Amino acid sequence: MRFYYGQQMPLRILDEAEFWKHQEEEHTVVIRALVPNLEEEYVEALEEWEKALGETHKKVLRFIETVTRSGLQISQALQQQVMQLVSFCLQQSLQFIKLCQQIKTESKAVSANPTAKVVIDHIIRESEYFVGIAQALLYHQ
Repeated sequence: MRFYYGQQMPLRILDEAEFWKHQEEEHTVVIRALVPNLEEEYVEALEEWEKALGETHKKVLRFIETVTRSGLQISQALQQQVMQLVSFCLQQSLQFIKLCQQIKTESKAVSANPTAKVVIDHIIRESEYFVGIAQALLYHQ
């Protein structure tokens, strides 16, 4: 993400968060579909994460609507709320990455499925990409 978006920056980072929260939500489904014999504890964890990521995705969409309706005349308070949401999204992605790493290293079903390992590594890298974008924005502020 480039930092020359100027006044549109809050909308740009929200667009990124919206995209990546939706991706992570879908990734919970991908893992469960790819590993049909996944241990129940991980299935349940992924189902919970699917719901949580879906809620975050909806919240980001509401913020996008608010910023858009503001005519990009963003108050300091709204800017601060956007940064808090981005920070939350960042922390959520870090926790999701931890879960994916745990599934990859501890699940017997995944250890017997080389394709699942590759896909989970890809999912982790994608979430790490969003983490990098969010960190860059938060540290730039």
